[in-house]
Amino acid sequence: MKKVWIIVPVLAIVAFVAARTFANSDSDEGIQFFRGDWNAALQKAKAEHKPIFVDIYASWCGPCKMLKRKTFTNKKVGEYFNSHFINTSFDGEVDEGVKLANKFQLQGYPTLILLDENGKVLMYEMGYQTPKQLLGLVQHAMGE
Repeated sequence: MKKVWIIVPVLAIVAFVAARTFANSDSDEGIQFFRGDWNAALQKAKAEHKPIFVDIYASWCGPCKMLKRKTFTNKKVGEYFNSHFINTSFDGEVDEGVKLANKFQLQGYPTLILLDENGKVLMYEMGYQTPKQLLGLVQHAMGE
């Protein structure tokens, strides 16, 4: 009986940790964000002749978390964004994100911006977007 009381909590902890790890892992199906600073993203966009998608969020923002969890992990969104854009994401209240928040005169979070390879704003949207809404916005901005 003592073994059962020891094994059950241990199995529960293992299951909990495994579930959290799986839920938090980066999905290969969603948007793959560029891991570099703003200047490197601009250089990459120019070199590849691609627009830049900018997600500016705050760590405390509920709609930002939902966007990351539900929209950015969507397979169709990931396929489109990964093939068409240099995707960037910055915390608007930390380091370089503060500079970008000021540059783009943010009014709230999340703010989603699409720029051409030269930095001209093609789209500027605030708030949570479903996968269908986000695809529609960027495709419209791209003239599709």
